[in-house]
Amino acid sequence: MNKKRIAIISIIALILIYFTYNYFSPSSDGQLYLTTQVNKGDFISEVITSGEAQSTSLKKINGPDNLRKFRLREIKIQDLIPEGTIVKKGDYIGRLDPSDVNEQIIDARLNLEGAEAKFTQQQLDTTLSLKQERNSLKDISFNREETRLELKQSIYEPPATIKKLENNLEKLERDFLEKQENYKIKKRQANAIMVEVSNKVFKIRNELNNLLNLLKSFTIYSSGNGMITYFKNWDGSKKKVGSSISPWDPTIASLPDLTKMESKTYANEVDIRKIKKNLTVKVGFDAFPDIEMVGVVTDVANVGENKRGSDVKVFQVSIKLEGSDKNIRPGMTTSNKILTFEQKDVLSIPLEAIFSKDSITYVYKKSGFSVTKKQVKIGDSNNDSVIITDGLNEEDIVYLNKPEGLNTAPIVKLN
Repeated sequence: MNKKRIAIISIIALILIYFTYNYFSPSSDGQLYLTTQVNKGDFISEVITSGEAQSTSLKKINGPDNLRKFRLREIKIQDLIPEGTIVKKGDYIGRLDPSDVNEQIIDARLNLEGAEAKFTQQQLDTTLSLKQERNSLKDISFNREETRLELKQSIYEPPATIKKLENNLEKLERDFLEKQENYKIKKRQANAIMVEVSNKVFKIRNELNNLLNLLKSFTIYSSGNGMITYFKNWDGSKKKVGSSISPWDPTIASLPDLTKMESKTYANEVDIRKIKKNLTVKVGFDAFPDIEMVGVVTDVANVGENKRGSDVKVFQVSIKLEGSDKNIRPGMTTSNKILTFEQKDVLSIPLEAIFSKDSITYVYKKSGFSVTKKQVKIGDSNNDSVIITDGLNEEDIVYLNKPEGLNTAPIVKLN
């Protein structure tokens, strides 16, 4: 009988407790109310961004640096080894399209043949012309000697004959001197012309040799040891087969230093004001979820830029990775948790539990079987929680959604 009486009394007590709780609790009308406990502990605020790993120190692999000299503007990449290939100094990297250079080489060879033919023709013309001038000098010299001998043998001739011979000799002397001077002038002219055509041949031959050397440089070899990464254009696209290089940007690929890495990321206009230099960052990698490295913010852009494909302004943030890991490669996607604020041993609740009216911040606090609207003071917040500086104690229970029937209930203010 005693056991039965105890069981009946217990059931009646439970029923009374149930109805009492329902009477003093807010009317739910089928609505589910969520509650949470005030926690005490370390409070942190983080800005979480997605970024890309890259090296802070890299060696560029360039194409020819004298393209402008040969009036070459855009040269296409004809072949390029796969990105990520490990190479040693002197290994083959790729090849540029030689079409434009080959055309210039053909033109230069044709020009050289023409210049050499002109040189040979001018050489023959000069030899023949000077030979004729020398023969003419010899003829005048021969006539002069004959006249001189004839004058010596005419001492018994009449004076008129002697005078005539003297005049002829004098004329031949003048002709010889004039012809001799003309020969010297023509010889200098011929030498000048030969120098001119010779220089032209030398210039074209030198140009041809330079073009042939340029053609050799269109085959690109590694300038050091490391892992090949494709170089990025100004718009973020990578140079690959079919892309072009120019005299102003001859870089084809790069050899990054994998011991000096950083995460390049972007923050929006709301978060950027929280990010400062020297903040600690936890950097994770999508490709290796088990790897997490510590980083530090080294640079925060002062000027925003438009995010590609939208009008949203973003600000570039550079995060230097401390230490290195052989698995980390440039181009890997990173997740960056930037620690912007930290405070120890503080009370905090979810943001959903905070309500406000007439500049008064309050919560719905569970007090036994009833609910009170309690004023609180809040401090810093993050994306999920807010610090409570006054108004609540550790392990207090607050509502995450507004209970019905308490709109007109008074707010219990702080003393």
